[in-house]
Amino acid sequence: MLMKEILDQGRISLSFEFFPPKTVVGGERLFDNIAELAPLAPSSVSVTYGAGGSTRSQTHDLVLRIHNETGVTVVPHQTCVAATRDDVAMILAEYEQNGIENVLALRGDPPLDDPDWTPPVNGFAHAIDLVKFIRERFPGFSIGVAGFPEGHPEMPNRLLEIDYLKQKVDAGADYIVTQLFFDNRDFYDFCDRCRLAGIEVPIIAGIMPLRTRKGMMRMAELAAGARFPAPLLRRVTEADSEEDVEQIGIDWAIEQVKDLVAHQVSGIHFYTLNSATATCEIFSRLGLR
Repeated sequence: MLMKEILDQGRISLSFEFFPPKTVVGGERLFDNIAELAPLAPSSVSVTYGAGGSTRSQTHDLVLRIHNETGVTVVPHQTCVAATRDDVAMILAEYEQNGIENVLALRGDPPLDDPDWTPPVNGFAHAIDLVKFIRERFPGFSIGVAGFPEGHPEMPNRLLEIDYLKQKVDAGADYIVTQLFFDNRDFYDFCDRCRLAGIEVPIIAGIMPLRTRKGMMRMAELAAGARFPAPLLRRVTEADSEEDVEQIGIDWAIEQVKDLVAHQVSGIHFYTLNSATATCEIFSRLGLR
Protein backbone atom coordinates (compact mmCIF):
# COMPACT_ATOMS: atom_id res chain seq x y z
CA MET A 1 0.00 0.00 0.00
CA LEU A 2 1.24 3.49 -0.77
CA MET A 3 2.42 5.42 2.28
CA LYS A 4 0.52 8.50 1.15
CA GLU A 5 -2.66 6.40 1.20
CA ILE A 6 -1.85 4.99 4.65
CA LEU A 7 -1.33 8.51 5.97
CA ASP A 8 -4.62 9.67 4.44
CA GLN A 9 -6.64 7.10 6.40
CA GLY A 10 -7.16 9.41 9.36
CA ARG A 11 -5.44 7.24 12.00
CA ILE A 12 -1.96 7.57 13.44
CA SER A 13 0.54 5.60 11.38
CA LEU A 14 2.78 3.40 13.56
CA SER A 15 5.90 2.13 11.83
CA PHE A 16 9.14 0.31 12.67
CA GLU A 17 12.66 0.62 11.29
CA PHE A 18 15.21 -2.18 10.90
CA PHE A 19 18.77 -2.35 9.61
CA PRO A 20 20.19 -5.24 7.56
CA PRO A 21 22.20 -7.73 9.67
CA LYS A 22 25.70 -8.60 8.49
CA THR A 23 25.45 -12.34 9.21
CA VAL A 24 23.03 -15.19 8.56
CA VAL A 25 22.57 -15.67 12.29
CA GLY A 26 21.80 -11.97 12.67
CA GLY A 27 19.26 -12.24 9.87
CA GLU A 28 17.40 -15.08 11.55
CA ARG A 29 17.48 -13.28 14.90
CA LEU A 30 16.03 -10.21 13.20
CA PHE A 31 13.18 -12.22 11.71
CA ASP A 32 12.40 -13.60 15.16
CA ASN A 33 12.00 -10.00 16.31
CA ILE A 34 9.93 -9.10 13.25
CA ALA A 35 7.65 -12.06 14.00
CA GLU A 36 7.26 -10.76 17.56
CA LEU A 37 6.39 -7.28 16.29
CA ALA A 38 4.04 -8.42 13.50
CA PRO A 39 1.00 -8.87 15.81
CA LEU A 40 1.27 -5.14 16.60
CA ALA A 41 0.04 -4.55 13.02
CA PRO A 42 2.43 -1.78 12.00
CA SER A 43 1.33 0.50 9.20
CA SER A 44 4.72 -0.10 7.58
CA VAL A 45 8.32 -1.05 8.23
CA SER A 46 11.44 0.52 6.78
CA VAL A 47 14.89 -0.89 6.04
CA THR A 48 18.04 1.25 6.17
CA TYR A 49 21.22 1.47 4.14
CA GLY A 50 24.62 1.39 5.82
CA ALA A 51 27.01 4.32 5.60
CA GLY A 52 28.17 4.81 2.03
CA GLY A 53 25.67 2.26 0.75
CA SER A 54 27.70 -0.47 2.46
CA THR A 55 24.70 -2.76 3.04
CA ARG A 56 23.05 -2.31 -0.34
CA SER A 57 22.60 -5.98 -1.22
CA GLN A 58 21.55 -6.88 2.34
CA THR A 59 19.00 -4.07 2.28
CA HIS A 60 17.46 -5.33 -0.96
CA ASP A 61 17.35 -8.92 0.28
CA LEU A 62 15.74 -7.91 3.57
CA VAL A 63 13.18 -5.67 1.85
CA LEU A 64 12.09 -8.47 -0.45
CA ARG A 65 11.98 -11.03 2.35
CA ILE A 66 9.81 -8.85 4.60
CA HIS A 67 7.52 -8.08 1.67
CA ASN A 68 7.19 -11.71 0.58
CA GLU A 69 7.00 -13.36 4.01
CA THR A 70 4.98 -10.89 6.07
CA GLY A 71 2.84 -8.88 3.68
CA VAL A 72 3.60 -5.72 5.68
CA THR A 73 4.10 -2.53 3.65
CA VAL A 74 7.86 -2.03 3.29
CA VAL A 75 9.63 1.30 2.79
CA PRO A 76 13.23 0.76 1.68
CA HIS A 77 15.75 3.53 2.15
CA GLN A 78 17.49 4.76 -0.99
CA THR A 79 20.53 7.00 -0.64
CA CYS A 80 22.50 9.19 -2.98
CA VAL A 81 25.87 8.07 -1.65
CA ALA A 82 27.64 5.45 -3.77
CA ALA A 83 24.77 5.20 -6.25
CA THR A 84 24.49 6.35 -9.86
CA ARG A 85 21.25 7.08 -11.65
CA ASP A 86 21.54 3.71 -13.38
CA ASP A 87 22.00 1.96 -10.02
CA VAL A 88 18.91 3.60 -8.56
CA ALA A 89 16.83 2.91 -11.66
CA MET A 90 17.76 -0.78 -11.53
CA ILE A 91 17.01 -1.06 -7.81
CA LEU A 92 13.65 0.69 -8.00
CA ALA A 93 12.64 -1.25 -11.11
CA GLU A 94 13.23 -4.48 -9.20
CA TYR A 95 11.21 -3.20 -6.26
CA GLU A 96 8.41 -2.13 -8.59
CA GLN A 97 8.34 -5.53 -10.26
CA ASN A 98 7.97 -7.15 -6.84
CA GLY A 99 5.09 -4.94 -5.76
CA ILE A 100 7.07 -2.57 -3.54
CA GLU A 101 5.89 0.97 -4.19
CA ASN A 102 7.39 3.13 -1.45
CA VAL A 103 10.85 4.60 -0.87
CA LEU A 104 12.54 6.93 1.60
CA ALA A 105 14.87 9.21 -0.39
CA LEU A 106 17.96 10.29 1.56
CA ARG A 107 21.35 11.76 0.84
CA GLY A 108 22.86 9.17 3.17
CA ASP A 109 26.01 9.07 5.27
CA PRO A 110 29.37 9.17 3.48
CA PRO A 111 31.53 6.03 3.58
CA LEU A 112 33.39 5.68 6.87
CA ASP A 113 36.73 5.75 5.04
CA ASP A 114 35.77 8.72 2.83
CA PRO A 115 34.31 11.55 4.94
CA ASP A 116 34.90 14.01 2.06
CA TRP A 117 32.67 11.99 -0.27
CA THR A 118 31.67 13.51 -3.59
CA PRO A 119 28.92 12.18 -5.88
CA PRO A 120 29.92 9.61 -8.50
CA VAL A 121 29.65 10.45 -12.19
CA ASN A 122 25.96 10.40 -13.14
CA GLY A 123 25.08 10.32 -9.44
CA PHE A 124 23.14 12.53 -7.04
CA ALA A 125 24.58 15.32 -4.93
CA HIS A 126 21.56 15.94 -2.73
CA ALA A 127 18.33 14.22 -1.69
CA ILE A 128 16.28 16.66 -3.76
CA ASP A 129 18.04 15.39 -6.92
CA LEU A 130 17.06 11.84 -5.94
CA VAL A 131 13.46 12.87 -5.25
CA LYS A 132 13.18 14.52 -8.66
CA PHE A 133 14.64 11.46 -10.37
CA ILE A 134 12.29 9.03 -8.63
CA ARG A 135 9.23 11.19 -9.25
CA GLU A 136 10.11 11.45 -12.96
CA ARG A 137 11.17 7.85 -13.58
CA PHE A 138 8.86 6.05 -11.11
CA PRO A 139 5.80 8.27 -10.75
CA GLY A 140 3.79 5.54 -9.02
CA PHE A 141 6.06 5.47 -5.96
CA SER A 142 5.20 7.21 -2.71
CA ILE A 143 8.30 9.12 -1.58
CA GLY A 144 9.32 10.05 1.94
CA VAL A 145 12.16 12.37 3.00
CA ALA A 146 13.96 13.11 6.26
CA GLY A 147 13.36 16.00 8.66
CA PHE A 148 15.43 17.17 11.63
CA PRO A 149 13.49 18.62 14.60
CA GLU A 150 16.73 19.61 16.35
CA GLY A 151 18.33 20.89 13.17
CA HIS A 152 20.33 19.23 10.42
CA PRO A 153 23.89 18.63 11.70
CA GLU A 154 25.37 20.02 8.47
CA MET A 155 23.06 23.03 8.17
CA PRO A 156 23.42 25.59 10.99
CA ASN A 157 21.08 28.03 9.20
CA ARG A 158 17.66 26.81 10.36
CA LEU A 159 15.83 29.08 7.90
CA LEU A 160 17.64 27.63 4.91
CA GLU A 161 17.16 24.13 6.32
CA ILE A 162 13.36 24.46 6.13
CA ASP A 163 13.61 26.05 2.68
CA TYR A 164 15.59 23.05 1.44
CA LEU A 165 13.05 20.69 2.99
CA LYS A 166 10.22 22.52 1.22
CA GLN A 167 12.10 22.15 -2.06
CA LYS A 168 12.13 18.37 -1.55
CA VAL A 169 8.40 18.39 -0.88
CA ASP A 170 7.74 20.59 -3.91
CA ALA A 171 9.84 18.18 -5.99
CA GLY A 172 7.49 15.32 -5.14
CA ALA A 173 7.93 14.07 -1.57
CA ASP A 174 4.66 12.85 -0.03
CA TYR A 175 5.64 12.89 3.65
CA ILE A 176 8.46 13.56 6.12
CA VAL A 177 9.98 11.20 8.70
CA THR A 178 11.98 12.92 11.41
CA GLN A 179 15.27 12.08 13.03
CA LEU A 180 14.99 10.90 16.64
CA PHE A 181 14.37 13.47 19.37
CA PHE A 182 13.81 13.35 23.14
CA ASP A 183 11.84 16.55 23.73
CA ASN A 184 8.47 16.71 22.00
CA ARG A 185 8.60 20.50 22.06
CA ASP A 186 11.36 20.30 19.44
CA PHE A 187 9.08 18.22 17.22
CA TYR A 188 6.07 20.52 17.60
CA ASP A 189 8.20 23.58 16.89
CA PHE A 190 9.62 21.87 13.80
CA CYS A 191 6.08 21.10 12.58
CA ASP A 192 5.00 24.70 13.15
CA ARG A 193 7.98 26.02 11.20
CA CYS A 194 7.22 23.61 8.36
CA ARG A 195 3.62 24.82 8.18
CA LEU A 196 4.75 28.45 8.23
CA ALA A 197 6.97 27.65 5.24
CA GLY A 198 4.04 26.15 3.35
CA ILE A 199 4.92 22.48 3.91
CA GLU A 200 1.59 20.69 4.25
CA VAL A 201 2.53 17.00 3.88
CA PRO A 202 2.24 14.63 6.88
CA ILE A 203 5.15 14.67 9.34
CA ILE A 204 5.99 11.42 11.14
CA ALA A 205 7.75 11.61 14.52
CA GLY A 206 10.88 9.46 15.00
CA ILE A 207 11.25 7.82 18.43
CA MET A 208 14.21 5.75 19.68
CA PRO A 209 14.18 4.54 23.30
CA LEU A 210 17.51 4.64 25.11
CA ARG A 211 18.85 1.19 25.99
CA THR A 212 22.33 1.63 27.49
CA ARG A 213 24.74 4.41 28.46
CA LYS A 214 27.09 3.28 25.72
CA GLY A 215 24.19 3.32 23.29
CA MET A 216 23.40 6.88 24.31
CA MET A 217 26.92 7.95 23.42
CA ARG A 218 26.70 6.09 20.13
CA MET A 219 23.34 7.71 19.43
CA ALA A 220 24.87 11.13 20.01
CA GLU A 221 27.53 10.33 17.40
CA LEU A 222 25.19 8.86 14.77
CA ALA A 223 22.49 11.48 15.20
CA ALA A 224 24.86 14.42 15.39
CA GLY A 225 23.27 17.24 17.34
CA ALA A 226 20.88 15.01 19.30
CA ARG A 227 19.83 16.84 22.47
CA PHE A 228 19.35 14.88 25.69
CA PRO A 229 17.14 16.86 28.09
CA ALA A 230 18.60 17.36 31.57
CA PRO A 231 15.84 15.35 33.35
CA LEU A 232 16.60 12.34 31.13
CA LEU A 233 20.35 12.70 31.67
CA ARG A 234 19.80 12.94 35.43
CA ARG A 235 17.82 9.70 35.50
CA VAL A 236 20.44 7.90 33.41
CA THR A 237 23.30 9.24 35.54
CA GLU A 238 21.62 8.09 38.75
CA ALA A 239 20.66 4.65 37.41
CA ASP A 240 22.19 1.70 39.28
CA SER A 241 22.46 -0.66 36.28
CA GLU A 242 22.15 -0.92 32.53
CA GLU A 243 18.82 -2.71 33.08
CA ASP A 244 17.62 0.41 34.88
CA VAL A 245 18.86 2.58 32.02
CA GLU A 246 16.87 0.51 29.53
CA GLN A 247 13.72 0.88 31.63
CA ILE A 248 14.31 4.62 31.95
CA GLY A 249 14.58 4.80 28.16
CA ILE A 250 11.33 2.91 27.71
CA ASP A 251 9.51 5.02 30.32
CA TRP A 252 10.73 8.23 28.67
CA ALA A 253 9.65 7.03 25.21
CA ILE A 254 6.23 6.04 26.56
CA GLU A 255 5.65 9.56 27.85
CA GLN A 256 6.75 10.96 24.48
CA VAL A 257 4.43 8.64 22.56
CA LYS A 258 1.51 9.30 24.91
CA ASP A 259 1.89 13.03 24.32
CA LEU A 260 2.29 12.61 20.53
CA VAL A 261 -0.87 10.50 20.36
CA ALA A 262 -2.75 13.13 22.39
CA HIS A 263 -1.64 15.72 19.83
CA GLN A 264 -2.92 13.47 17.01
CA VAL A 265 0.30 13.44 15.03
CA SER A 266 0.26 11.90 11.57
CA GLY A 267 2.53 9.03 12.57
CA ILE A 268 5.16 7.68 14.95
CA HIS A 269 8.21 5.86 13.60
CA PHE A 270 10.03 3.58 16.04
CA TYR A 271 13.76 3.11 15.53
CA THR A 272 13.87 -0.46 16.88
CA LEU A 273 17.62 -1.21 16.66
CA ASN A 274 16.40 -4.64 15.49
CA SER A 275 14.99 -5.46 18.92
CA ALA A 276 11.32 -6.01 19.74
CA THR A 277 11.57 -5.56 23.51
CA ALA A 278 11.14 -1.80 23.95
CA THR A 279 8.59 -1.39 21.17
CA CYS A 280 6.43 -4.26 22.45
CA GLU A 281 6.42 -2.80 25.97
CA ILE A 282 5.50 0.66 24.67
CA PHE A 283 2.60 -0.75 22.66
CA SER A 284 1.42 -2.92 25.56
CA ARG A 285 1.49 -0.19 28.22
CA LEU A 286 -0.22 2.37 25.99
CA GLY A 287 -2.73 -0.03 24.45
CA LEU A 288 -1.72 0.91 20.91
CA ARG A 289 -3.38 -0.96 18.06
